[in-house]
Amino acid sequence: MNFVAAAGHLATWNGLLANLGYLASVIMFMLAIMRMGKVKTARSGNTLAAVAMALAIVSSFVEMGKINPIYIVAGLIAGGTAGAIMAKRVQMTQMPEMVALLNGFGGLASLLVGIATFAFAAEKGARGTLERMMLMSDQGGWFGAINLCLTVLVGGLTFTGSVIAYLKLAEKMSGKPILLPARHAINIGLIVVSLLLTVLMVWAVGSVGVNWGLLVLIAVLSLVLGITLVIPIGGGDMPVVISLLNSYSGIAGALAGFTIGEPVLVVSGSLVGASGIILTQIMCKAMNRSLGNVMFGGFGADTGTGGGGGKSEYKNVKSTSPEEVAMIMGDAGTMVVVPGYGMAVAQAQHAIRELAKILEAKGVQIRYAVHPVAGRMPGHMNVLLAEANVPYEQLFEMDQINDDFKNTDVVLVIGANDTVNPAAKTDKSSPLYGMPVLNVEEAKTVFTIKRSLGSGFAGVKNELFECANNYMVYGDARKVVEEIIKGLKEA
Repeated sequence: MNFVAAAGHLATWNGLLANLGYLASVIMFMLAIMRMGKVKTARSGNTLAAVAMALAIVSSFVEMGKINPIYIVAGLIAGGTAGAIMAKRVQMTQMPEMVALLNGFGGLASLLVGIATFAFAAEKGARGTLERMMLMSDQGGWFGAINLCLTVLVGGLTFTGSVIAYLKLAEKMSGKPILLPARHAINIGLIVVSLLLTVLMVWAVGSVGVNWGLLVLIAVLSLVLGITLVIPIGGGDMPVVISLLNSYSGIAGALAGFTIGEPVLVVSGSLVGASGIILTQIMCKAMNRSLGNVMFGGFGADTGTGGGGGKSEYKNVKSTSPEEVAMIMGDAGTMVVVPGYGMAVAQAQHAIRELAKILEAKGVQIRYAVHPVAGRMPGHMNVLLAEANVPYEQLFEMDQINDDFKNTDVVLVIGANDTVNPAAKTDKSSPLYGMPVLNVEEAKTVFTIKRSLGSGFAGVKNELFECANNYMVYGDARKVVEEIIKGLKEA
């Protein structure tokens, strides 16, 4: 009896310590997300989130008490090794693809947790019905059955959707919208059938084999749904897609937390899901799209067919040389750098930072204007500029700097296109109309570095190129900036 009592006290202490650990990790998760909302504190926020997750894992071990650690330790070693290798090898310009893959891994993990939970319940229930099996789980009853099916559904579509996003971003498949016939009907049909199968699993009294078949069918439909939701979306719209898939991965994680009775997973998944939805809405607003367009896919499918002079030829476009750009920049009092995806492709961020240092030594005030959807994912430009050690205080969001372009001597647009197109404010026939853009044309002089006069993802003509105060500088962004630096040094 004394041994039993001691074991009971130990379990009580384990539960208390685990709950305290869970509470601390939840608080740390919330603080981490708050810090990630600002560029200056984002790095420490990321570190805090990692520590919170480690604490949550340790708390789970404490709560379980005596466990066989072989498989858990093996999983930690395998996952940690893979993550370390990916982190070391990935280039900063490949970060969007990395984020897409990580979203997919989160969805896949939730799907596998759902299937494993069902397998465990099926083994305990033997030949019993799903109701009997689920009553043996932590959640129990109909809630457990419904939650398990939703975990598989959301996790599966997050996985395959993220894989398609990765393939588009990595240019391993066409970044153009792939439009299936009756794609909206297909997507709605897949969702409805999956939900009907969920209801059937909850209400049907069948054998374990029948319930296994239903769950596997839900998993297959979810994997197909992820593909059909994302392939109609153009590669240029990936900032919104990645935000939405990030939200899906959080929702899948929260559902998995309910499935296995893990409160920290529920809280952390809910935080990720909510923040992802908020970020998606911000991205939609920045791109002049509705959330409904994103949810049902196919947005961006009409790009290139709208107005805005997509097929028109340019007239009165002026170009200049890096040497002339260096002369004008050296005499400027203020300059704003507007980065775009072209900067990422050319990996020109370090050259831009070197250019800024030279100009600052000459007394030029340097600032950076970052559009919310510049690049291939939210914060893509911020990450690249941070890698080049650009001071946080020099980074300005669109709303903070847009009214000050008229007081700026020089604007350097490096690889941006649709985010600086004045047609978004004036041409109602343009697919960009209504999309907030940077008012770069209001500056005294604008230099736009691009390889050619090619259009952005919207497939429309950029009216900035024809502005009287804009000068094109053709070539690879990094090489052009290096030539400008050479001109400044020679001067």
